[in-house]
Amino acid sequence: MNTQELRSFIRDLPKAELHLHIEGTLEADMIFALAERNKVRLPYADIESLNRAYQFTDLQSFLDLYYAGAAVLQTEQDFHDMTWAYLQRAAADGVVHAEIMFDPQTHTSRGVAIETVFAGLASAMRQGHKELGISSSLIFSFLRHLSEAEAFATLEQALPLRGQYDDLWLSVGLDSSENGNPPEKFQKVFAHCKELGFRRVAHAGEEGPASYVRDALDLLQAERIDHGVRSEEDPILMQRLRQEQIPLTVCPLSNLKLCVVPDLKQHNLKRLLEQGLCVTVNSDDPAYFGGYILDNYVATAQALGLSKEQLVQLAANSMAARF
Repeated sequence: MNTQELRSFIRDLPKAELHLHIEGTLEADMIFALAERNKVRLPYADIESLNRAYQFTDLQSFLDLYYAGAAVLQTEQDFHDMTWAYLQRAAADGVVHAEIMFDPQTHTSRGVAIETVFAGLASAMRQGHKELGISSSLIFSFLRHLSEAEAFATLEQALPLRGQYDDLWLSVGLDSSENGNPPEKFQKVFAHCKELGFRRVAHAGEEGPASYVRDALDLLQAERIDHGVRSEEDPILMQRLRQEQIPLTVCPLSNLKLCVVPDLKQHNLKRLLEQGLCVTVNSDDPAYFGGYILDNYVATAQALGLSKEQLVQLAANSMAARF
Protein backbone atom coordinates (compact mmCIF):
# COMPACT_ATOMS: atom_id res chain seq x y z
CA MET A 1 0.00 0.00 0.00
CA ASN A 2 1.16 3.51 -0.69
CA THR A 3 0.95 6.06 2.12
CA GLN A 4 -2.47 7.37 1.13
CA GLU A 5 -3.93 3.87 0.91
CA LEU A 6 -2.36 2.99 4.26
CA ARG A 7 -3.82 6.09 5.92
CA SER A 8 -7.25 5.34 4.49
CA PHE A 9 -7.10 1.70 5.63
CA ILE A 10 -6.09 2.63 9.18
CA ARG A 11 -8.53 5.54 9.39
CA ASP A 12 -11.39 3.15 8.67
CA LEU A 13 -10.43 0.83 11.54
CA PRO A 14 -12.58 1.58 14.64
CA LYS A 15 -10.10 2.27 17.41
CA ALA A 16 -9.75 3.65 20.91
CA GLU A 17 -7.11 6.08 22.10
CA LEU A 18 -6.09 5.12 25.63
CA HIS A 19 -2.94 7.18 26.26
CA LEU A 20 -3.57 10.83 25.53
CA HIS A 21 -2.68 13.78 27.75
CA ILE A 22 -5.16 16.49 26.89
CA GLU A 23 -2.73 19.26 27.87
CA GLY A 24 -0.36 17.71 25.33
CA THR A 25 -2.79 18.49 22.50
CA LEU A 26 -2.24 22.25 22.82
CA GLU A 27 -0.94 23.21 19.40
CA ALA A 28 1.38 26.21 19.20
CA ASP A 29 -1.24 28.40 17.53
CA MET A 30 -3.76 27.63 20.28
CA ILE A 31 -1.16 28.33 22.97
CA PHE A 32 -0.63 31.80 21.49
CA ALA A 33 -4.36 32.39 21.02
CA LEU A 34 -5.13 31.46 24.64
CA ALA A 35 -2.16 33.48 25.88
CA GLU A 36 -3.56 36.52 24.11
CA ARG A 37 -7.09 35.82 25.39
CA ASN A 38 -5.89 35.53 28.99
CA LYS A 39 -3.06 38.08 28.83
CA VAL A 40 -0.39 35.48 29.66
CA ARG A 41 3.17 36.39 28.68
CA LEU A 42 5.03 33.58 26.91
CA PRO A 43 8.82 33.23 26.77
CA TYR A 44 8.60 32.85 22.98
CA ALA A 45 8.35 35.64 20.43
CA ASP A 46 6.13 33.77 17.98
CA ILE A 47 4.78 30.38 16.91
CA GLU A 48 7.93 29.59 14.94
CA SER A 49 10.22 30.11 17.94
CA LEU A 50 7.95 27.94 20.08
CA ASN A 51 8.00 25.19 17.47
CA ARG A 52 11.80 25.35 17.42
CA ALA A 53 11.77 24.58 21.16
CA TYR A 54 10.22 21.17 20.44
CA GLN A 55 13.62 19.46 20.35
CA PHE A 56 13.78 17.20 23.39
CA THR A 57 16.66 15.19 24.79
CA ASP A 58 14.65 13.29 27.39
CA LEU A 59 11.33 13.25 29.24
CA GLN A 60 12.24 16.08 31.61
CA SER A 61 13.20 18.47 28.80
CA PHE A 62 9.73 17.90 27.35
CA LEU A 63 7.95 18.29 30.70
CA ASP A 64 9.54 21.68 31.29
CA LEU A 65 7.98 23.00 28.07
CA TYR A 66 4.73 21.09 28.62
CA TYR A 67 4.06 22.74 31.99
CA ALA A 68 4.94 26.17 30.57
CA GLY A 69 2.42 25.66 27.75
CA ALA A 70 -0.32 24.60 30.17
CA ALA A 71 -0.08 27.99 31.90
CA VAL A 72 -2.32 29.53 29.21
CA LEU A 73 -5.26 27.41 30.40
CA GLN A 74 -7.24 29.68 32.72
CA THR A 75 -10.99 29.42 32.11
CA GLU A 76 -13.67 26.81 31.52
CA GLN A 77 -13.80 27.95 27.88
CA ASP A 78 -10.05 27.32 27.49
CA PHE A 79 -10.38 23.71 28.67
CA HIS A 80 -13.43 23.24 26.45
CA ASP A 81 -11.71 24.63 23.36
CA MET A 82 -8.61 22.49 23.87
CA THR A 83 -10.64 19.30 24.34
CA TRP A 84 -13.01 20.02 21.46
CA ALA A 85 -10.08 20.57 19.09
CA TYR A 86 -8.61 17.20 20.10
CA LEU A 87 -11.91 15.32 19.73
CA GLN A 88 -12.41 16.67 16.22
CA ARG A 89 -8.94 15.47 15.22
CA ALA A 90 -9.47 12.10 16.89
CA ALA A 91 -12.82 11.54 15.16
CA ALA A 92 -11.22 12.39 11.81
CA ASP A 93 -8.57 9.73 12.52
CA GLY A 94 -11.21 7.04 13.13
CA VAL A 95 -11.15 7.12 16.93
CA VAL A 96 -14.52 6.03 18.30
CA HIS A 97 -13.55 6.12 22.00
CA ALA A 98 -10.96 8.18 23.88
CA GLU A 99 -9.81 7.90 27.48
CA ILE A 100 -8.40 11.33 28.23
CA MET A 101 -5.69 11.89 30.83
CA PHE A 102 -5.54 15.25 32.55
CA ASP A 103 -3.26 16.67 35.25
CA PRO A 104 -5.38 18.56 37.80
CA GLN A 105 -2.34 19.46 39.93
CA THR A 106 -0.82 21.34 36.99
CA HIS A 107 -3.80 23.68 37.11
CA THR A 108 -4.78 23.87 40.79
CA SER A 109 -1.17 24.80 41.64
CA ARG A 110 -1.68 27.91 39.46
CA GLY A 111 -4.89 28.87 41.23
CA VAL A 112 -7.28 27.42 38.66
CA ALA A 113 -10.28 25.89 40.44
CA ILE A 114 -10.68 22.16 39.91
CA GLU A 115 -14.36 22.82 39.14
CA THR A 116 -13.23 24.91 36.16
CA VAL A 117 -11.06 22.10 34.81
CA PHE A 118 -13.78 19.45 35.07
CA ALA A 119 -16.49 21.70 33.62
CA GLY A 120 -14.48 22.64 30.53
CA LEU A 121 -13.33 19.10 29.77
CA ALA A 122 -16.77 17.59 30.38
CA SER A 123 -18.69 20.06 28.22
CA ALA A 124 -16.48 19.29 25.22
CA MET A 125 -16.61 15.53 25.83
CA ARG A 126 -20.40 15.54 26.00
CA GLN A 127 -20.54 17.66 22.86
CA GLY A 128 -18.17 15.20 21.17
CA HIS A 129 -20.47 12.31 21.98
CA LYS A 130 -23.50 14.16 20.69
CA GLU A 131 -22.05 15.72 17.54
CA LEU A 132 -19.14 13.44 16.58
CA GLY A 133 -20.32 10.09 17.92
CA ILE A 134 -17.09 9.66 19.90
CA SER A 135 -17.43 8.36 23.46
CA SER A 136 -14.86 9.36 26.07
CA SER A 137 -13.90 9.21 29.72
CA LEU A 138 -11.44 10.94 32.04
CA ILE A 139 -8.28 9.62 33.69
CA PHE A 140 -7.48 11.81 36.72
CA SER A 141 -3.68 11.67 36.74
CA PHE A 142 -1.40 12.25 39.71
CA LEU A 143 1.97 13.91 39.10
CA ARG A 144 4.60 11.51 40.34
CA HIS A 145 7.27 14.19 40.94
CA LEU A 146 5.00 15.57 43.67
CA SER A 147 4.28 13.83 46.98
CA GLU A 148 1.64 11.23 47.75
CA ALA A 149 0.20 13.65 50.32
CA GLU A 150 -0.37 16.16 47.54
CA ALA A 151 -2.03 13.46 45.44
CA PHE A 152 -4.39 12.66 48.33
CA ALA A 153 -5.18 16.35 48.79
CA THR A 154 -6.02 16.85 45.11
CA LEU A 155 -8.18 13.73 45.07
CA GLU A 156 -10.13 14.87 48.13
CA GLN A 157 -10.61 18.25 46.51
CA ALA A 158 -12.14 16.60 43.44
CA LEU A 159 -14.30 13.90 45.04
CA PRO A 160 -17.29 16.20 45.76
CA LEU A 161 -17.58 16.61 41.97
CA ARG A 162 -17.76 12.88 41.29
CA GLY A 163 -21.53 12.64 41.20
CA GLN A 164 -21.68 15.44 38.66
CA TYR A 165 -19.24 13.67 36.34
CA ASP A 166 -19.73 10.00 37.16
CA ASP A 167 -20.48 9.30 33.48
CA LEU A 168 -17.00 10.58 32.55
CA TRP A 169 -14.59 10.29 35.49
CA LEU A 170 -13.91 6.55 35.65
CA SER A 171 -10.18 6.22 36.25
CA VAL A 172 -7.04 7.49 37.93
CA GLY A 173 -3.49 7.41 36.58
CA LEU A 174 0.12 8.28 37.33
CA ASP A 175 2.32 10.32 35.02
CA SER A 176 5.22 12.82 34.86
CA SER A 177 8.88 11.93 35.40
CA GLU A 178 9.58 8.28 36.26
CA ASN A 179 13.19 8.66 37.37
CA GLY A 180 13.39 8.78 41.16
CA ASN A 181 9.63 8.37 41.51
CA PRO A 182 8.87 4.63 41.74
CA PRO A 183 5.32 3.26 41.85
CA GLU A 184 5.63 2.41 45.55
CA LYS A 185 5.56 6.14 46.31
CA PHE A 186 1.81 6.17 45.48
CA GLN A 187 0.73 2.80 46.84
CA LYS A 188 -1.64 4.20 49.49
CA VAL A 189 -3.47 6.66 47.26
CA PHE A 190 -3.99 4.00 44.58
CA ALA A 191 -5.33 1.58 47.20
CA HIS A 192 -7.79 4.27 48.28
CA CYS A 193 -8.81 4.86 44.66
CA LYS A 194 -9.47 1.15 44.22
CA GLU A 195 -11.71 1.21 47.31
CA LEU A 196 -13.59 4.12 45.74
CA GLY A 197 -14.21 2.08 42.59
CA PHE A 198 -11.86 3.87 40.18
CA ARG A 199 -10.10 1.97 37.38
CA ARG A 200 -6.32 2.34 37.54
CA VAL A 201 -3.52 2.94 35.04
CA ALA A 202 0.10 4.01 35.49
CA HIS A 203 3.03 5.13 33.39
CA ALA A 204 5.87 2.64 33.75
CA GLY A 205 8.74 1.24 31.73
CA GLU A 206 9.31 4.28 29.51
CA GLU A 207 12.41 5.83 31.05
CA GLY A 208 12.02 3.73 34.19
CA PRO A 209 13.08 0.04 34.31
CA ALA A 210 10.95 -3.06 33.81
CA SER A 211 10.72 -3.38 37.59
CA TYR A 212 8.52 -0.27 37.58
CA VAL A 213 6.04 -2.12 35.36
CA ARG A 214 5.95 -5.04 37.78
CA ASP A 215 5.54 -2.70 40.76
CA ALA A 216 2.77 -0.75 39.02
CA LEU A 217 0.89 -4.03 38.65
CA ASP A 218 1.61 -5.39 42.13
CA LEU A 219 1.70 -2.26 44.30
CA LEU A 220 -0.69 0.05 42.46
CA GLN A 221 -3.02 -2.67 41.14
CA ALA A 222 -2.78 -1.02 37.70
CA GLU A 223 -5.02 -2.60 35.09
CA ARG A 224 -3.17 -1.08 32.12
CA ILE A 225 0.43 0.02 31.71
CA ASP A 226 1.13 3.27 29.92
CA HIS A 227 4.21 2.77 27.71
CA GLY A 228 5.74 -0.43 29.14
CA VAL A 229 8.26 -0.75 26.30
CA ARG A 230 11.09 -1.71 28.65
CA SER A 231 9.18 -4.78 29.83
CA GLU A 232 11.37 -6.84 27.48
CA GLU A 233 14.18 -6.50 30.03
CA ASP A 234 12.35 -9.03 32.25
CA PRO A 235 11.35 -12.35 30.61
CA ILE A 236 9.17 -13.35 33.58
CA LEU A 237 7.30 -10.05 33.35
CA MET A 238 6.83 -10.58 29.61
CA GLN A 239 5.29 -13.98 30.27
CA ARG A 240 2.92 -12.42 32.80
CA LEU A 241 1.89 -9.62 30.44
CA ARG A 242 1.13 -12.18 27.75
CA GLN A 243 -0.74 -14.63 29.99
CA GLU A 244 -2.83 -11.97 31.73
CA GLN A 245 -3.25 -9.88 28.56
CA ILE A 246 -2.41 -6.70 30.44
CA PRO A 247 -2.66 -3.88 27.89
CA LEU A 248 0.34 -1.71 27.05
CA THR A 249 -0.56 1.75 25.73
CA VAL A 250 2.47 2.34 23.53
CA CYS A 251 3.21 5.76 21.96
CA PRO A 252 5.75 5.25 19.15
CA LEU A 253 6.30 8.86 18.00
CA SER A 254 6.62 9.94 21.63
CA ASN A 255 9.26 7.26 22.21
CA LEU A 256 11.15 8.53 19.18
CA LYS A 257 10.87 12.22 20.12
CA LEU A 258 11.99 11.59 23.73
CA CYS A 259 14.93 9.42 22.62
CA VAL A 260 13.55 6.20 24.15
CA VAL A 261 14.45 4.70 20.75
CA PRO A 262 16.98 6.26 18.34
CA ASP A 263 15.02 5.24 15.24
CA LEU A 264 11.42 4.11 14.77
CA LYS A 265 12.75 1.10 12.86
CA GLN A 266 14.29 -0.06 16.15
CA HIS A 267 11.04 0.19 18.12
CA ASN A 268 9.99 -3.07 19.79
CA LEU A 269 6.22 -2.67 19.18
CA LYS A 270 6.12 -5.30 16.45
CA ARG A 271 8.16 -7.69 18.55
CA LEU A 272 5.83 -7.24 21.52
CA LEU A 273 2.82 -7.79 19.30
CA GLU A 274 4.29 -10.95 17.77
CA GLN A 275 4.94 -12.31 21.27
CA GLY A 276 1.22 -12.11 21.97
CA LEU A 277 1.08 -9.03 24.18
CA CYS A 278 -1.96 -6.74 24.16
CA VAL A 279 -0.20 -3.78 22.55
CA THR A 280 -2.05 -0.62 21.53
CA VAL A 281 -1.00 2.49 19.58
CA ASN A 282 -1.58 5.98 20.99
CA SER A 283 -0.31 9.54 20.57
CA ASP A 284 0.61 10.62 24.14
CA ASP A 285 1.22 14.39 23.65
CA PRO A 286 0.63 14.79 19.92
CA ALA A 287 1.10 18.56 19.66
CA TYR A 288 4.64 18.15 20.98
CA PHE A 289 5.62 14.82 19.43
CA GLY A 290 4.69 15.35 15.81
CA GLY A 291 1.54 13.33 15.27
CA TYR A 292 -1.92 12.29 16.36
CA ILE A 293 -3.04 8.67 16.48
CA LEU A 294 -3.33 8.11 12.74
CA ASP A 295 0.18 9.53 12.26
CA ASN A 296 1.47 7.10 14.90
CA TYR A 297 -0.14 4.11 13.21
CA VAL A 298 1.12 5.08 9.74
CA ALA A 299 4.68 5.93 10.78
CA THR A 300 4.97 2.72 12.81
CA ALA A 301 3.47 0.57 10.08
CA GLN A 302 5.95 1.94 7.56
CA ALA A 303 8.98 1.77 9.84
CA LEU A 304 8.31 -1.78 11.08
CA GLY A 305 6.57 -3.26 8.04
CA LEU A 306 3.34 -4.07 9.87
CA SER A 307 0.85 -6.19 7.96
CA LYS A 308 -2.83 -5.42 7.52
CA GLU A 309 -3.59 -8.19 9.97
CA GLN A 310 -1.27 -6.68 12.57
CA LEU A 311 -2.85 -3.25 12.13
CA VAL A 312 -6.29 -4.78 12.62
CA GLN A 313 -5.00 -6.53 15.74
CA LEU A 314 -3.64 -3.29 17.18
CA ALA A 315 -6.98 -1.55 16.67
CA ALA A 316 -8.86 -4.54 18.11
CA ASN A 317 -6.54 -4.55 21.13
CA SER A 318 -7.39 -0.90 21.80
CA MET A 319 -11.10 -1.60 21.77
CA ALA A 320 -10.69 -4.62 24.05
CA ALA A 321 -8.52 -2.66 26.51
CA ARG A 322 -10.84 0.32 26.98
CA PHE A 323 -12.64 0.89 30.27
